[in-house]
Amino acid sequence: MSHRSELIASDIDAFLAQHQHKSLLRFITCGSVDDGKSTLIGRLLYDSQLLFDDQLAAVQKDSQRWGTQGAAPDLALLVDGLAAEREQGITIDVAYRYFSTERRKFIVADTPGHEQYTRNMVTGASTADLAVILIDARKGVLTQTRRHSFLVHLLGVTQVVLAVNKMDLVGWDDAVFHRIDADFRAYAAQLGLADIVSIPLSALDGDNVISRSPRMPWYSGPTLLEQLETCPLDETRLQAGPLRLPVQWVNRPGPDFRAYCGLIASGSVRPGELLRAQPSGRQARVARIVTTDGDLPLAVAGQSVALTLDAEIDISRGDMLSAATAPAEVADQFECTLVWMGDDPMLPGRPYRLKIGARTVGASFTAIKHEINVNTLEHLAAPKLALNGIAVCNLALDAAVPFDAYRELRETGGFIVIDRITLNTVGAGMLHFALRRAHNIALQPLDVGRADRAALMRQTPRCVWLTGLSGAGKSTLANLLQSTLHAQGRHVYVLDGDNLRHGLNRDLGFTAADRVENVRRTAEVARLMVDAGLIVIVSLISPYRAERRLARELFAPGDFVEVFVDAPLQECERRDTKGLYAKARRGELKNFTGIDSPYEPPEAPELHLDTTAWPPADGVARIVELLG
Repeated sequence: MSHRSELIASDIDAFLAQHQHKSLLRFITCGSVDDGKSTLIGRLLYDSQLLFDDQLAAVQKDSQRWGTQGAAPDLALLVDGLAAEREQGITIDVAYRYFSTERRKFIVADTPGHEQYTRNMVTGASTADLAVILIDARKGVLTQTRRHSFLVHLLGVTQVVLAVNKMDLVGWDDAVFHRIDADFRAYAAQLGLADIVSIPLSALDGDNVISRSPRMPWYSGPTLLEQLETCPLDETRLQAGPLRLPVQWVNRPGPDFRAYCGLIASGSVRPGELLRAQPSGRQARVARIVTTDGDLPLAVAGQSVALTLDAEIDISRGDMLSAATAPAEVADQFECTLVWMGDDPMLPGRPYRLKIGARTVGASFTAIKHEINVNTLEHLAAPKLALNGIAVCNLALDAAVPFDAYRELRETGGFIVIDRITLNTVGAGMLHFALRRAHNIALQPLDVGRADRAALMRQTPRCVWLTGLSGAGKSTLANLLQSTLHAQGRHVYVLDGDNLRHGLNRDLGFTAADRVENVRRTAEVARLMVDAGLIVIVSLISPYRAERRLARELFAPGDFVEVFVDAPLQECERRDTKGLYAKARRGELKNFTGIDSPYEPPEAPELHLDTTAWPPADGVARIVELLG
């Protein structure tokens, strides 16, 4: 079935104008490996190729005047991609393809079926209006089918087409189709997915893809293309909501002009309307709506604009302009659902970077409430979240951010998680609500501050953080350094890892998650001690760079002195008077740093002490010199 427009030959301008104003459907195809996703998309485009040929000929004729490219390159890319997959036996990560019919324009995301490509599926579904979930008629509903269905629901996609593919390989048997349809709907009902249209088809032969198949006379529903062309789109949803404009940048071309630029995520705005800048809460009215084509009397969701205001208020990239009568919430602690995409597991307490809208802030997941088994929807206890895991978590940020619940507005309720060291995206999530304590806890101002206490003690407070393997000499250095500073009349205290595990950290073991929490608690106590005016010496293995970086960021620049107490593993084992290394070698001690748990040496410590070359007294002298 191909659509031809008479306007192509008679009035190219009218044809292009008509094409520009067609509705747009974004959809995703997902399913298990080799269910036929790419073949199905190829069939959609191949059977509509005459349309593209006609459009391409007309558009290329005027391409110089319009400065546009035809549709054929997209089709060629798709064909090339499918050929590459067939010839090389590989799966290409994710492909976005664009095509059009007489009724509607389409953007389709073809995502891989392998579990390790969950991140690609999440990306594709995050902007989709509809999901086409493929099932191999021979295999029925699989774990990956349930995983993709759960993610589709989680990401707010409400319309689903269940494409039961390869019906030719089961003899076009209607009983097979109805059994799969019933199995899928039973699982979907648990999720709350109700808008489901099931279609039996053969992507390879084109049955029920574009045209109705004579080989399945028992099926009377729509073809796939008919469903894609006619499914309802809530195109006014975003425009009807409250104004949300995340500020991408502030344009200051001159002293008399300042505009706040960004894409309107929700709602509409007119000159004269009162807006609230968030998180500051300050208000001003819109003076102008500026675009490259001139000022606008009205701007709506989906438009990129620059707003000028009638008052000078402090707004920067990452802030949000909201309707003053219906502002976004502002909080720094949340409940959320997290989809983990990193090879290294998510550990509660470990620091990450979080990007929401145009703003990036420090973040950590303070607790995993439960992990979700996507096959049974059972809630499971989990000390950490592994690759492709999905869990409900508590989230804490180092700054308050404006947001909406994801179920209410995807555009301002979704976030991504970034590894602080590699800068890789390792997670994606959806905010549920602010934790109540985020609204009613504020810092209490005090009249006596750190500077007053430091002046009374006549010293510069510091945190000296000694890190290294067990047996490297940290405790020896810490004890001697404390004695030296005390003899000089300085106020000093040692936080030793073993001592802390008798009290503050007695409930922690030696798993990766417990080590992260051990460092977090110790760093927070050290910060309080420095605020009290003390010089605090921390003697802690602290094996992970990310946690040591978190500790450093708790302190003002110059207040944190990292000392790498270095000795080869063999030397540490030789010095071991407690026999811990020998027990670890025999498997009697699990998660022992240097044996079956990693140690990540500092990359840029303030001081690197090789304790095989420097006696303790010389090492202490170097630290004292560094402290001044």
